[in-house]
Amino acid sequence: MALLQISEPGQSTAPHQHKLAVGIDLGTTNSLVASVRSGLSSVLIDDDGHALLPSVVRYMPDGSIDVGYNAQTAQSLDPINTIVSAKRFMGRGLKDIDVSQQPYKFVDSNEMLQIETRAGIKSPVEISAEILKTLKARAEKSLGGELVGAVITVPAYFDDAQRQATKDAARLAGLNVLRLLNEPTAAAVAYGLDTGVEGTYVIYDLGGGTFDISILKLSKGVFEVLATNGDSALGGDDFDRRIFCWILEQSKCKPVNAQDTRLLLTKAREAKEWLTDHATAQITSVLSTGEVINMTLATKQFNEFTQTLVAKTLSPTKKALRDAELTIEDIKGVVMVGGATRMPQIRLAVADFFKRTPLTNLDPDKVVALGAAIQANTLVGNKSDADLLLLDVIPLSLGLETMGGLVEKIIPRNSTLPIARAQEFTTFKDGQTAMSIHVLQGERELVTNCRSLARFELRGIPPMVAGAARIRVTFTVDADGLLSVSARETTTNIEANIVVKPSYGLSEEQILSMLKSSFSEAENDKNARLLAEAKVDAESLLAAIQAALEQDGGLLSSKEKQQIKAKMDALRANIGGNPRPHLADAIREATEALNTATEEFAAKRMDASVNRALAGKELNTLDI
Repeated sequence: MALLQISEPGQSTAPHQHKLAVGIDLGTTNSLVASVRSGLSSVLIDDDGHALLPSVVRYMPDGSIDVGYNAQTAQSLDPINTIVSAKRFMGRGLKDIDVSQQPYKFVDSNEMLQIETRAGIKSPVEISAEILKTLKARAEKSLGGELVGAVITVPAYFDDAQRQATKDAARLAGLNVLRLLNEPTAAAVAYGLDTGVEGTYVIYDLGGGTFDISILKLSKGVFEVLATNGDSALGGDDFDRRIFCWILEQSKCKPVNAQDTRLLLTKAREAKEWLTDHATAQITSVLSTGEVINMTLATKQFNEFTQTLVAKTLSPTKKALRDAELTIEDIKGVVMVGGATRMPQIRLAVADFFKRTPLTNLDPDKVVALGAAIQANTLVGNKSDADLLLLDVIPLSLGLETMGGLVEKIIPRNSTLPIARAQEFTTFKDGQTAMSIHVLQGERELVTNCRSLARFELRGIPPMVAGAARIRVTFTVDADGLLSVSARETTTNIEANIVVKPSYGLSEEQILSMLKSSFSEAENDKNARLLAEAKVDAESLLAAIQAALEQDGGLLSSKEKQQIKAKMDALRANIGGNPRPHLADAIREATEALNTATEEFAAKRMDASVNRALAGKELNTLDI
């Protein structure tokens, strides 16, 4: 039976004009799909009335694929072929994860991490695509038509590789991605438009596998992200694993196989959820060895052995406040997002830190999907007064390598998206016809301390003297946080470009380490940069003087040549000497000494050049 779409006048477009768009929260533990209907954002349910779809994929013996509750039920019976928390593997390589903590058969590859199943080798992108296909089918059945597009949410601290992997999964699922939206921003959209609040808010988002902290300023429909931080390898799964380790320690049972590991992790998750509303949780299970597990976990014990995990969420929170140049007193409210924020110790810790009760009036499991649906509705043009402006930020600086192994930052972290920045560079050697562009990500001054994202070459530069060519390099980061880089020689308009698509990206530890070391190693980086710059200047001067000696050395006496070469040798000795304090100063002093020693030579070359230009010409024929 067909249903009428009923709405207030002006709140809905005509049925033949209304485009079907959804917001999807692709979660570590559970996923959801939502859409705006009759002017209101709501989560779409399946045939059994479930809003949540467990993010679990099982490759069945008969060749079919099971997604959701049935797969979740079978995870302890068929752990190798039932993939849980695939989101944690998105954009990751094998070296980025602890294989010993997983029951899967991982495949050693230089590309993205892969898992061997009975259906063949599968990547996290393919596994996530199965979840997205299920959500797409649910949406099209519920809405009664084909989707125009979807807004898919990602953790704010997802790097370029993780975002690209998410977009690839959506493409495999047959979805048109309107935008990748940061999860905290999606939550702010849902809260802001639902309650009409304004001011500076903190979005505390602890999901099953990721943690994000974002500080947003909400003002007249503008959602501006002031700063973001987090940990893409911290979430409710880690609390489950702490309970799992506690079970093994207290029961003193033998090392468990993959099947028992998955069984006990499931029991640990159930105990964690039970402790949200109860003082104790009973953990009972029979292992494949016949051993019986029968234990009682009290809330106090759970809080004690997970307090370090709670503390790990507060460190990024402090950094985000510092980056935004705000204090706790500047924060109007704290929005709790993600199923893991239901844990009482999390809410108590947040309330204690911010000295206020956090906002929990919207379901923390659904709020992200609801906000994404509102944004999707706007992007497809269903909303006649598109008065919602989202201003997200980039979590880590982007730049390129310059001479001396230095990093020139083009786009600094916490810059508002989308963004495009350009900077001009030049050639180092005479006659240089090509330039290698090395794109980097990180906060440090030296290439060796940052992460390489991509390399490409600009060829066909006209042969010119060193420094004459003008190479304009442009970095563009779109609203999804994905990067593209182009380089153009301005006199000939010869251009090269690359869409940065790494096989897998940074681990969270690397990102946090980069940020931490950028502060603690600031003085060392400054000295290293000064040294590298001094060496580049010195080598450039040596090359120029060597070329001049080869061309006009006859203008000098043997003694004058020896004096200049002695200064050149002294400068080379400093450049190639062992690192020591104040080496940059020594190189600059030797450079200045060489400059002084060649002043008379430069004057003689100038006189000789003028003489050659005037030779054989009469004064009255010159254009002066």
